[in-house]
Parts: sequence; C-alpha cells; structure tokens
Amino acid sequence: MEIEIGRGKKARRAYGFDEITIVPSRRTRNPDEVDVAWKLGPYRFELPLLAAPMDASVSPATAKAIGRMGGLAILDLEGVWTRHEDADAQLAALAELPEAEAAVRLRELHAAPVRPELIRERIRDIKSEPGVVVAGALTPQRVRRHYEVALDAGLDVLAIVGTVVSAEHVAKDGGDPDHEVLNLKEFIAEMPIPVVVGGCSSYHTGLHLMRTGAAGVLVGVGAGAGSSVRQVLGVGLPQATAISDVAGARSTHVLETGEYVQVIAGGGMRTGGDLAKAIACGADALMLGAPLARAAEAPGRGWHWAHTAAHRELPRGNRVRVGTVGSLEQVLLGPAEDGAGTTNLIGALKRSMAVCGTLDLAEFNRAEIAVAPAANDPIA
Repeated sequence: MEIEIGRGKKARRAYGFDEITIVPSRRTRNPDEVDVAWKLGPYRFELPLLAAPMDASVSPATAKAIGRMGGLAILDLEGVWTRHEDADAQLAALAELPEAEAAVRLRELHAAPVRPELIRERIRDIKSEPGVVVAGALTPQRVRRHYEVALDAGLDVLAIVGTVVSAEHVAKDGGDPDHEVLNLKEFIAEMPIPVVVGGCSSYHTGLHLMRTGAAGVLVGVGAGAGSSVRQVLGVGLPQATAISDVAGARSTHVLETGEYVQVIAGGGMRTGGDLAKAIACGADALMLGAPLARAAEAPGRGWHWAHTAAHRELPRGNRVRVGTVGSLEQVLLGPAEDGAGTTNLIGALKRSMAVCGTLDLAEFNRAEIAVAPAANDPIA
C-alpha cells in the first residue's frame, strides 16, 4: 500500500525486526530435532552463520573457532589483518584510545597498503585448521587487484562486499582511476570458487545480483550496529522488508533459471529473536558482526565498528562499545546466563523453529508473520 508523502511523492511502508513477530504454529517440535544446516556452493555448514568481514569480530583465530563450531567466518582482506603484521597488537592499542583519537587512529591503520604476503599468510593460517572453510572479503573496487593472491593461498569462498553492490556500475570517462570498474557477471564466471555479493536491499537489485551467477546475495544496507550509512547517505531499507523483497527475487530467479541462490541477511540483528525473524522473512543464513564482537575472544575487545568507519573521505560508521557477554561458544551455542537474548543465539533460533513446528530453515521461511508493536512495548 502506497502512502502519500506529499503531492509529488508516494512511498510504501517498510518494516524492521522490532515491528514484526512470528506467529506460533498449531504444532510444536523438540528443539534438538531441528536442522539449521545450510549449503553455500559445495560446502555444507551446520550453523546458518557467517561472521561479517569486520576487524573487530573476525581474526584468523576466531575464523578457525567459528569454523570448528560449524559456521563460516569471513576475513576482511582489505582490513587491518592484511595491512599490519602486528594487527592484534594494533587492535589492542586501539581499544584503549578515547573515541576522538580512536577514529583518527582507525583511518591511519587503513592508510597503510594492503600487503599481498599478509593476505597469503592469513588465509594459510586459517587453512591450517582441518576441515575449516576459508572465506575472505574484498571490495568491488579492488577485488581484481587481490583475488589471485587469495586464490593461490587456498581461499574457498570469496565475498565481494560494499555499502551497495550493483550488477552494473556506470562510470563516465573511466571514472576514478583508483577504483576499478567491475563487471560482476564476467568476473564471477571466471571464478573457480563460490562468490557471495552484497549488500542490497531491494527486489530488483537482488535479482540482478543473482543473475550474475553469485552463490549468495547479502541483504543489508546501513543496518548494522556502528553503521551510519542511513544518516550519511540517506539510503537503506528496514531489514524485515529488505529480506522479504530479496527472497521474492530468489523465487523469481528459481523460476527463470532453476538455480537457487542463498539469501544472506546481514545487519540489524542483536538477539536470537532477530535471527529467527530474519529466517522467517526468507533468509537462508545470517551474517553477524556486532553480536560476535561481544565475545571474549573478539579482536575488537568489546568494541565494534563497520568497515566503512575507516573511509578516508566520508566515514559511514562509528566505533561503538558493545561490551563482552561471554565466550564465542556461549554467544553462539550457550548456555545463556541471562534473558537478554544476546547469548545462545543458535539455541534461540532452534527453539523458535521448534515452537513453530518446523524441521529446517526452508520450512521456517514459510512461517506466519504478523505486524506487531515493538517487543518491549505492551501488546494489547
């Protein structure tokens, strides 16, 4: 339903996670019978979890730990870990700085060049853990500069991640010489490994990204903690609507091609209930940043920031204090020590699925959803 903003503009209503609720089914199941596994290309993961490519939440050590638990962690191949040999020490020092100094220091850390030998070293470090799938992220502007080194080092999954990623970038007179124009469809066709692309927040953009041959499409523009994209650029869409739109594009793509592309929700999820709502809206898997930055092992040491916070000309994020709520295992698998919903996230997802009587993620995609007041508001 369209809403008139003014005489010259109409808009549609969009919804965030706090504005919807999942309606329980007439039947229930035991949580231990629920299957939350999913597939990306040839790889099967026992947890529908991708750790977002953010320096505060993913290091080679946490990537290995998440992989052992059955998830997939994506290392930022243009972040601090591939620019500085002593990345962990740099992040430890950053955690001690006051906000104004930290913002300056973060940009200084990212001013150092990406070092191919460090890309190779970090990937091989993660690869040394038996059975762990290695994923790395590059921006569309610089993926051609670094992907070959990553592939040679043993990268298993590539994520091409930006604030907004489109299937076609239009540039006049060649555009900025420091930013290479990428034809996603041609590039992905050349890649011997699965490629995840995003973010996006609309049906049409999601469908175009699926048509590039991507194995997964990331949904979320300016939705994560620490991101100020919506304040700085004024773009984005509440996640419940964005996921539902891109899930609709997935259905169209299946009808057109017979190919199923994974829809990955990224950003805006703080609690187990948010994870459940993202799946119920149509997501196949969940990309988490801030929730994992709260783990004791997280390299951000209780701080979180989006990768766009370090942009040298137009930062689109701030460092935020998220604190520490428990070990990485507690955050994901429990046990939870309080009722805040920020630990045992996978356990909460399984219980939500069980309450709705669903066996797997695909069935939970079809759960009934209702528009409701925010969870902390009284419900009549």
